[in-house]
Amino acid sequence: MTSDRTIDFSALITPVSSTQVAQYKSVEKLKPSYTSASTVSRVIVAIIAIGFVGLTLLGFINSALAIAISAVQDGSTVGLLPLVGPLIFLAFVVFAIFAIFRTVLKGGNSWERWYRLDTFAQENGLIFSRADPNPQYPGSIFGQGDSRVVTEHLRSATDRFVDYGNYRYVTGSGKSRTTHNWGFLALQMDRALPNIVLDSKANNGLFGSTNLPAVFAKSQVLHLEGDFDKYFTLYCPKEYEADALYIFTPDLMALLIDEASPFDVEIVDKWLFVYSSKVFDLRQPALHQRLFRIVDTVGAKALSQTDRYTDERVGDFAANVVAPGGQRLKRGISVGAIVFGAVFIAIWAMPWIADLFSAGR
Repeated sequence: MTSDRTIDFSALITPVSSTQVAQYKSVEKLKPSYTSASTVSRVIVAIIAIGFVGLTLLGFINSALAIAISAVQDGSTVGLLPLVGPLIFLAFVVFAIFAIFRTVLKGGNSWERWYRLDTFAQENGLIFSRADPNPQYPGSIFGQGDSRVVTEHLRSATDRFVDYGNYRYVTGSGKSRTTHNWGFLALQMDRALPNIVLDSKANNGLFGSTNLPAVFAKSQVLHLEGDFDKYFTLYCPKEYEADALYIFTPDLMALLIDEASPFDVEIVDKWLFVYSSKVFDLRQPALHQRLFRIVDTVGAKALSQTDRYTDERVGDFAANVVAPGGQRLKRGISVGAIVFGAVFIAIWAMPWIADLFSAGR
């Protein structure tokens, strides 16, 4: 990891021909990873979409048949006019199904983007992957839900391990099933560190609630000097406050404010993660520049600041582990859940309160 890296962005901005994309596509489709990472997921999406359209179509076919049968029984050709609408809709549905197969199953316009990103990776000493299921990262966004997959991400081929791109997972079931998308950056550290989260205030929701999928107990909040609290809420395990102060020196805090304040940051085990609640558009050179700048400033400083860190509760530098009490933050209850609960209780208790007032009169 070097702070004077030169990035070649030509693959992202230079025009490409359809022939180049077609050649790249034909080569990639021969790889074993294509079936598991690409085709299967797109087939599932296509089946769901076509199933929804098919159910709608059946309803219209039943209506059309009822109209036709009624018209034949009455011996009236005029009665067949109401069939015009369903027939037009039928033609539209057939076209929609064809478009779904063509766009979803064949990857739509994704191949040009993938070609650009793969070429960009090769020209900058990186490895590009379209999709890799179930990433084994310990960060708080990676242990949620199911159907977990890292998509369109780049990782270092040599030197220190860096991985950045997009990640999605699914929560809930049935009609409440929801897909969550994140942009992320993962930087491998040298030393095992206590679990520390910097919750950015720039991306918080209503009532200042965190956008992170995990909510941490407020008793773990540590206030730092200067303006840092205006940008981040820092959570560290109880009795690890001195460790957090050892890591987050004023110069590291300044770098975090300057370079990473729109993002959430987490340190856990031997990893430093940066999270974005908006997916990364990896076609944009400015995004790559910013992420590498975070690696080369925040990451480099965090590495140098922690290169001699030892959890005094373990007391063995060679062991390179953190005691159980510092390995994970304790979870809490979100502000939104508290507000919702208070409103629910107020509505539930309203009839009894009204009866009490009536009795008092």
